[in-house]
Amino acid sequence: MIDLKDLRENPEAYRQAAMQKRIDVNIDRLLELESKHRAIEIERQQITAEKNQIGKQIGQMAGKLKKAPPTEQAALQEEMKKLQARPTELKAAEQKLEAEAGALWPQIEAILLRMPQPADPEVPVGKDDSENVELRKWGTVRQFDFQPKDHIALGTELGMLDVDRGVKLAGSRSWFLTGAGAMLHQAVLRLAMDLMIERSFVPMVVPVLVREGAMRGTGYFPLGREQSYEMSNEEPPVFLVGTAEVALTAYHMDEILDGKSLPRKYVAMSPCFRREAGTYGKDTAGLYRIHQFDKVEQVIICRNDVEESKRWHQEILGNAEAVLQKLNLPYRVVQVCTGDLGQGQAAKYDIETWMPSRGGYGETHSASRFYAFQARRLNLRYRDADGKTKICHTLNNTVIASPRILIPIMELCQNADGSITVPEALRGYMGGMERIGK
Repeated sequence: MIDLKDLRENPEAYRQAAMQKRIDVNIDRLLELESKHRAIEIERQQITAEKNQIGKQIGQMAGKLKKAPPTEQAALQEEMKKLQARPTELKAAEQKLEAEAGALWPQIEAILLRMPQPADPEVPVGKDDSENVELRKWGTVRQFDFQPKDHIALGTELGMLDVDRGVKLAGSRSWFLTGAGAMLHQAVLRLAMDLMIERSFVPMVVPVLVREGAMRGTGYFPLGREQSYEMSNEEPPVFLVGTAEVALTAYHMDEILDGKSLPRKYVAMSPCFRREAGTYGKDTAGLYRIHQFDKVEQVIICRNDVEESKRWHQEILGNAEAVLQKLNLPYRVVQVCTGDLGQGQAAKYDIETWMPSRGGYGETHSASRFYAFQARRLNLRYRDADGKTKICHTLNNTVIASPRILIPIMELCQNADGSITVPEALRGYMGGMERIGK
């Protein structure tokens, strides 16, 4: 959620953000409603001040009555009755204003929850992911001296992947990982978790069913609601998360943290669920775009400082790169343009790993910084050394997501005889297995 004060002072920045992020939101209507709401609150404050003043006057009048001679008491009592009647009138006016404010706020909040955060100045302007800007590449793309197979053919022939039975049991975009495929999947996730724990991130096991407040607070609702699975038989309803980011970031919602305890660095491995609404007919084969997967996610909650947020952004990006480098997978880092940013993201980097079957790089990681956007929605604050309460900043990044990452591992590590060489970094997690063969 954005800062209303900043919106009032810089409305053009938010109009531009809405245009660049292609979010339909009526900023003028929001400003109009918020202005009315603020005027009502000012009037309510004035009534409160008047009530307090009358209370003092009544106390003073009571003292006068005790000391007044009989000839003056009748006039003072009449004045006292008028004073005592005034709070009743003010209470009625106050209740009327409360009702008006109460009717306005849901309208304000509905628009406010759709309001995008402006992108940072260094973010490239662009219409969609085709205009993201490549920053660097790592590794060498393998040139095959035989006709390589895609991960579906490899996985099927080696008994690692069964898409047909997955679709039979659960519908489209479903799968089974079997045998060495399941072992490879678990090995990748464990490698990522171990690396993050070594780097002082606190490991967490998190709920993957959460209430609406957590989804709204982290910015996945209302605009991304169509992507989630709702357990509609629950009351209140709960939702399957598409990332452990939701639980990790909302872990301290409605809390005031000690500023000395920041940053909080959390990591979790969890199943993730996404409906992939709006992608009908896109990437329907294989493991690239699926409904269920497992992911190791890193989240940082830090102080309200732009430069500090930027430093942590580079660190979490480096953590993800370290995993890919351990796996010796060629990748590139791109800076995401304005048209490909989410509602709350001020800046984002994507990591795209080389996938032979796609003939190019495919997205495997996203690293985002939100500044106070998520924390303001979650009421997540900290108390600084000066005693002041401030809104936290939040960041998150994929450490690894599987089985998507199995696509480049299987395809880049295949051999002419149809076998797959297990990356050296994963062999310790697979009982020393060096090669997956028929």
